[in-house]
Amino acid sequence: MAHCGSFIPHPTTRREMLRTSANGFGALALSSLLAKDQLLATEEQGASGRTNRKTHFPPKVKNVIYLYMDGGPSQVDSWDPKTRLVSEHGKPFGMKIEPTQFNNIGTTFASPWKFQNYGESGIPVSELFPHIAKHVDDLAVVRSMTSAFSEHTNANFFLHTGTGFQGRPSMGAWIGYGLGSEAEDLPAFVVLNGGLIPSGGLDNFNNGFLPATYQGSILGPGDPPVAYIQRSEATAALQKNKLSLLNKLDRRAADARKGADQIESAIANYELAYRMQSAIPDLTDLNQESQETRRLYGMEAKSKGTATFGKQCLLARRMVERGVRFVELTCPGIGHDRWDQHVNLKQGHADNARAIDQPIGALLSDLKHRGLFNETLIVWSGEFGRTPFAQGSNGRDHNPFGFSLWMAGGGIKGGTVHGQTDEYGYKAIENKQEIHDLHATMLHLLGMDHTRMTFRFSGRDMRLTDVHGHVIHEILA
Repeated sequence: MAHCGSFIPHPTTRREMLRTSANGFGALALSSLLAKDQLLATEEQGASGRTNRKTHFPPKVKNVIYLYMDGGPSQVDSWDPKTRLVSEHGKPFGMKIEPTQFNNIGTTFASPWKFQNYGESGIPVSELFPHIAKHVDDLAVVRSMTSAFSEHTNANFFLHTGTGFQGRPSMGAWIGYGLGSEAEDLPAFVVLNGGLIPSGGLDNFNNGFLPATYQGSILGPGDPPVAYIQRSEATAALQKNKLSLLNKLDRRAADARKGADQIESAIANYELAYRMQSAIPDLTDLNQESQETRRLYGMEAKSKGTATFGKQCLLARRMVERGVRFVELTCPGIGHDRWDQHVNLKQGHADNARAIDQPIGALLSDLKHRGLFNETLIVWSGEFGRTPFAQGSNGRDHNPFGFSLWMAGGGIKGGTVHGQTDEYGYKAIENKQEIHDLHATMLHLLGMDHTRMTFRFSGRDMRLTDVHGHVIHEILA
């Protein structure tokens, strides 16, 4: 007997059926999953990933909040003051200059902002960050970070995936793969996007060759923050019946194909999206928070950037409370290009700092108040730094040779400065650290040995840290 498909001019494919029937299951589970056709990939493992997994050793933290300062904030205007820049301001730069992104090289450029020593540790902090400065004794400031790339897209991929090219799993995806999820109704890896998509796009938050279950789920600044989070079916029962049908089709396809893990991943995503329809509205209902808390985070500020990032930081706290493993925050859209001030450094950096300083200070305070600080790792970082000499007359170019980040939370030795740049703040000269070291340290605090957390792909055991990476033990408590 002929197959019924023989009599259909254009047989309905499984993909088309999913597209037409799965409208209300949630864009998080469907849009990137189906668009990339990863259901039939050949080398994916461990598809569902929705449960906790054993760590290699006892972890110091359960969750990560990654504060991504897109564009490259200037180290000499934030965490690494240099008096040499003041004494030589306006003079020719006193070191050999490496090729820059634009090669529009000006003179030595002193920071427009003053620094002040804070806390018992006496760590100097720029006046750009008065709220974060109150927590300086909880911060481990690394002044000797480096990147292998000086262009945004490659540097973003390098920061997020450990390689400078497209298509590799993001650090959040790796952490979800290695540890599973504590949350039954929320993804393990969530990106709180403030309105700006970083260079390289959403591939910065991709699952790469890992199962699609581990991709970053994007929550935007709008209301609702997720498309299709409200069901389109007339009743919940109808939607549940659709999901049940899809589940049966997937199980049948899994039985018929060798690559069942990919289909298990699809099933897990459909089911998660279904559960998220009740979890997300509750998560994002910030009216449950007191007015005092909302004010603490800056949600009532006149500055749109502060209000937006304040909402993101408050959502980040609510997510780690609910067991989301990795939460990344991106910069709010405030009318100019992130921290990437090639011109008018003073206004651009001031606007960006105003947007993020109060909310981050509030986040650190709130995590402590609720007993979450010691089980959460907080990381503040851009993809690279900026030059200590001017680009043109009043901007700074990209600088991958030496920049700063800080970490706080469980397992971190607060009030610590690690590493050093030269007297101009141009290049790391002491305890030079790479992005792979950052990733190794994050995994270590989560109880994972970065050399043992691997995924078999293309005949090779892949790692987030590739064949590199050393834990930065000097900043660990």
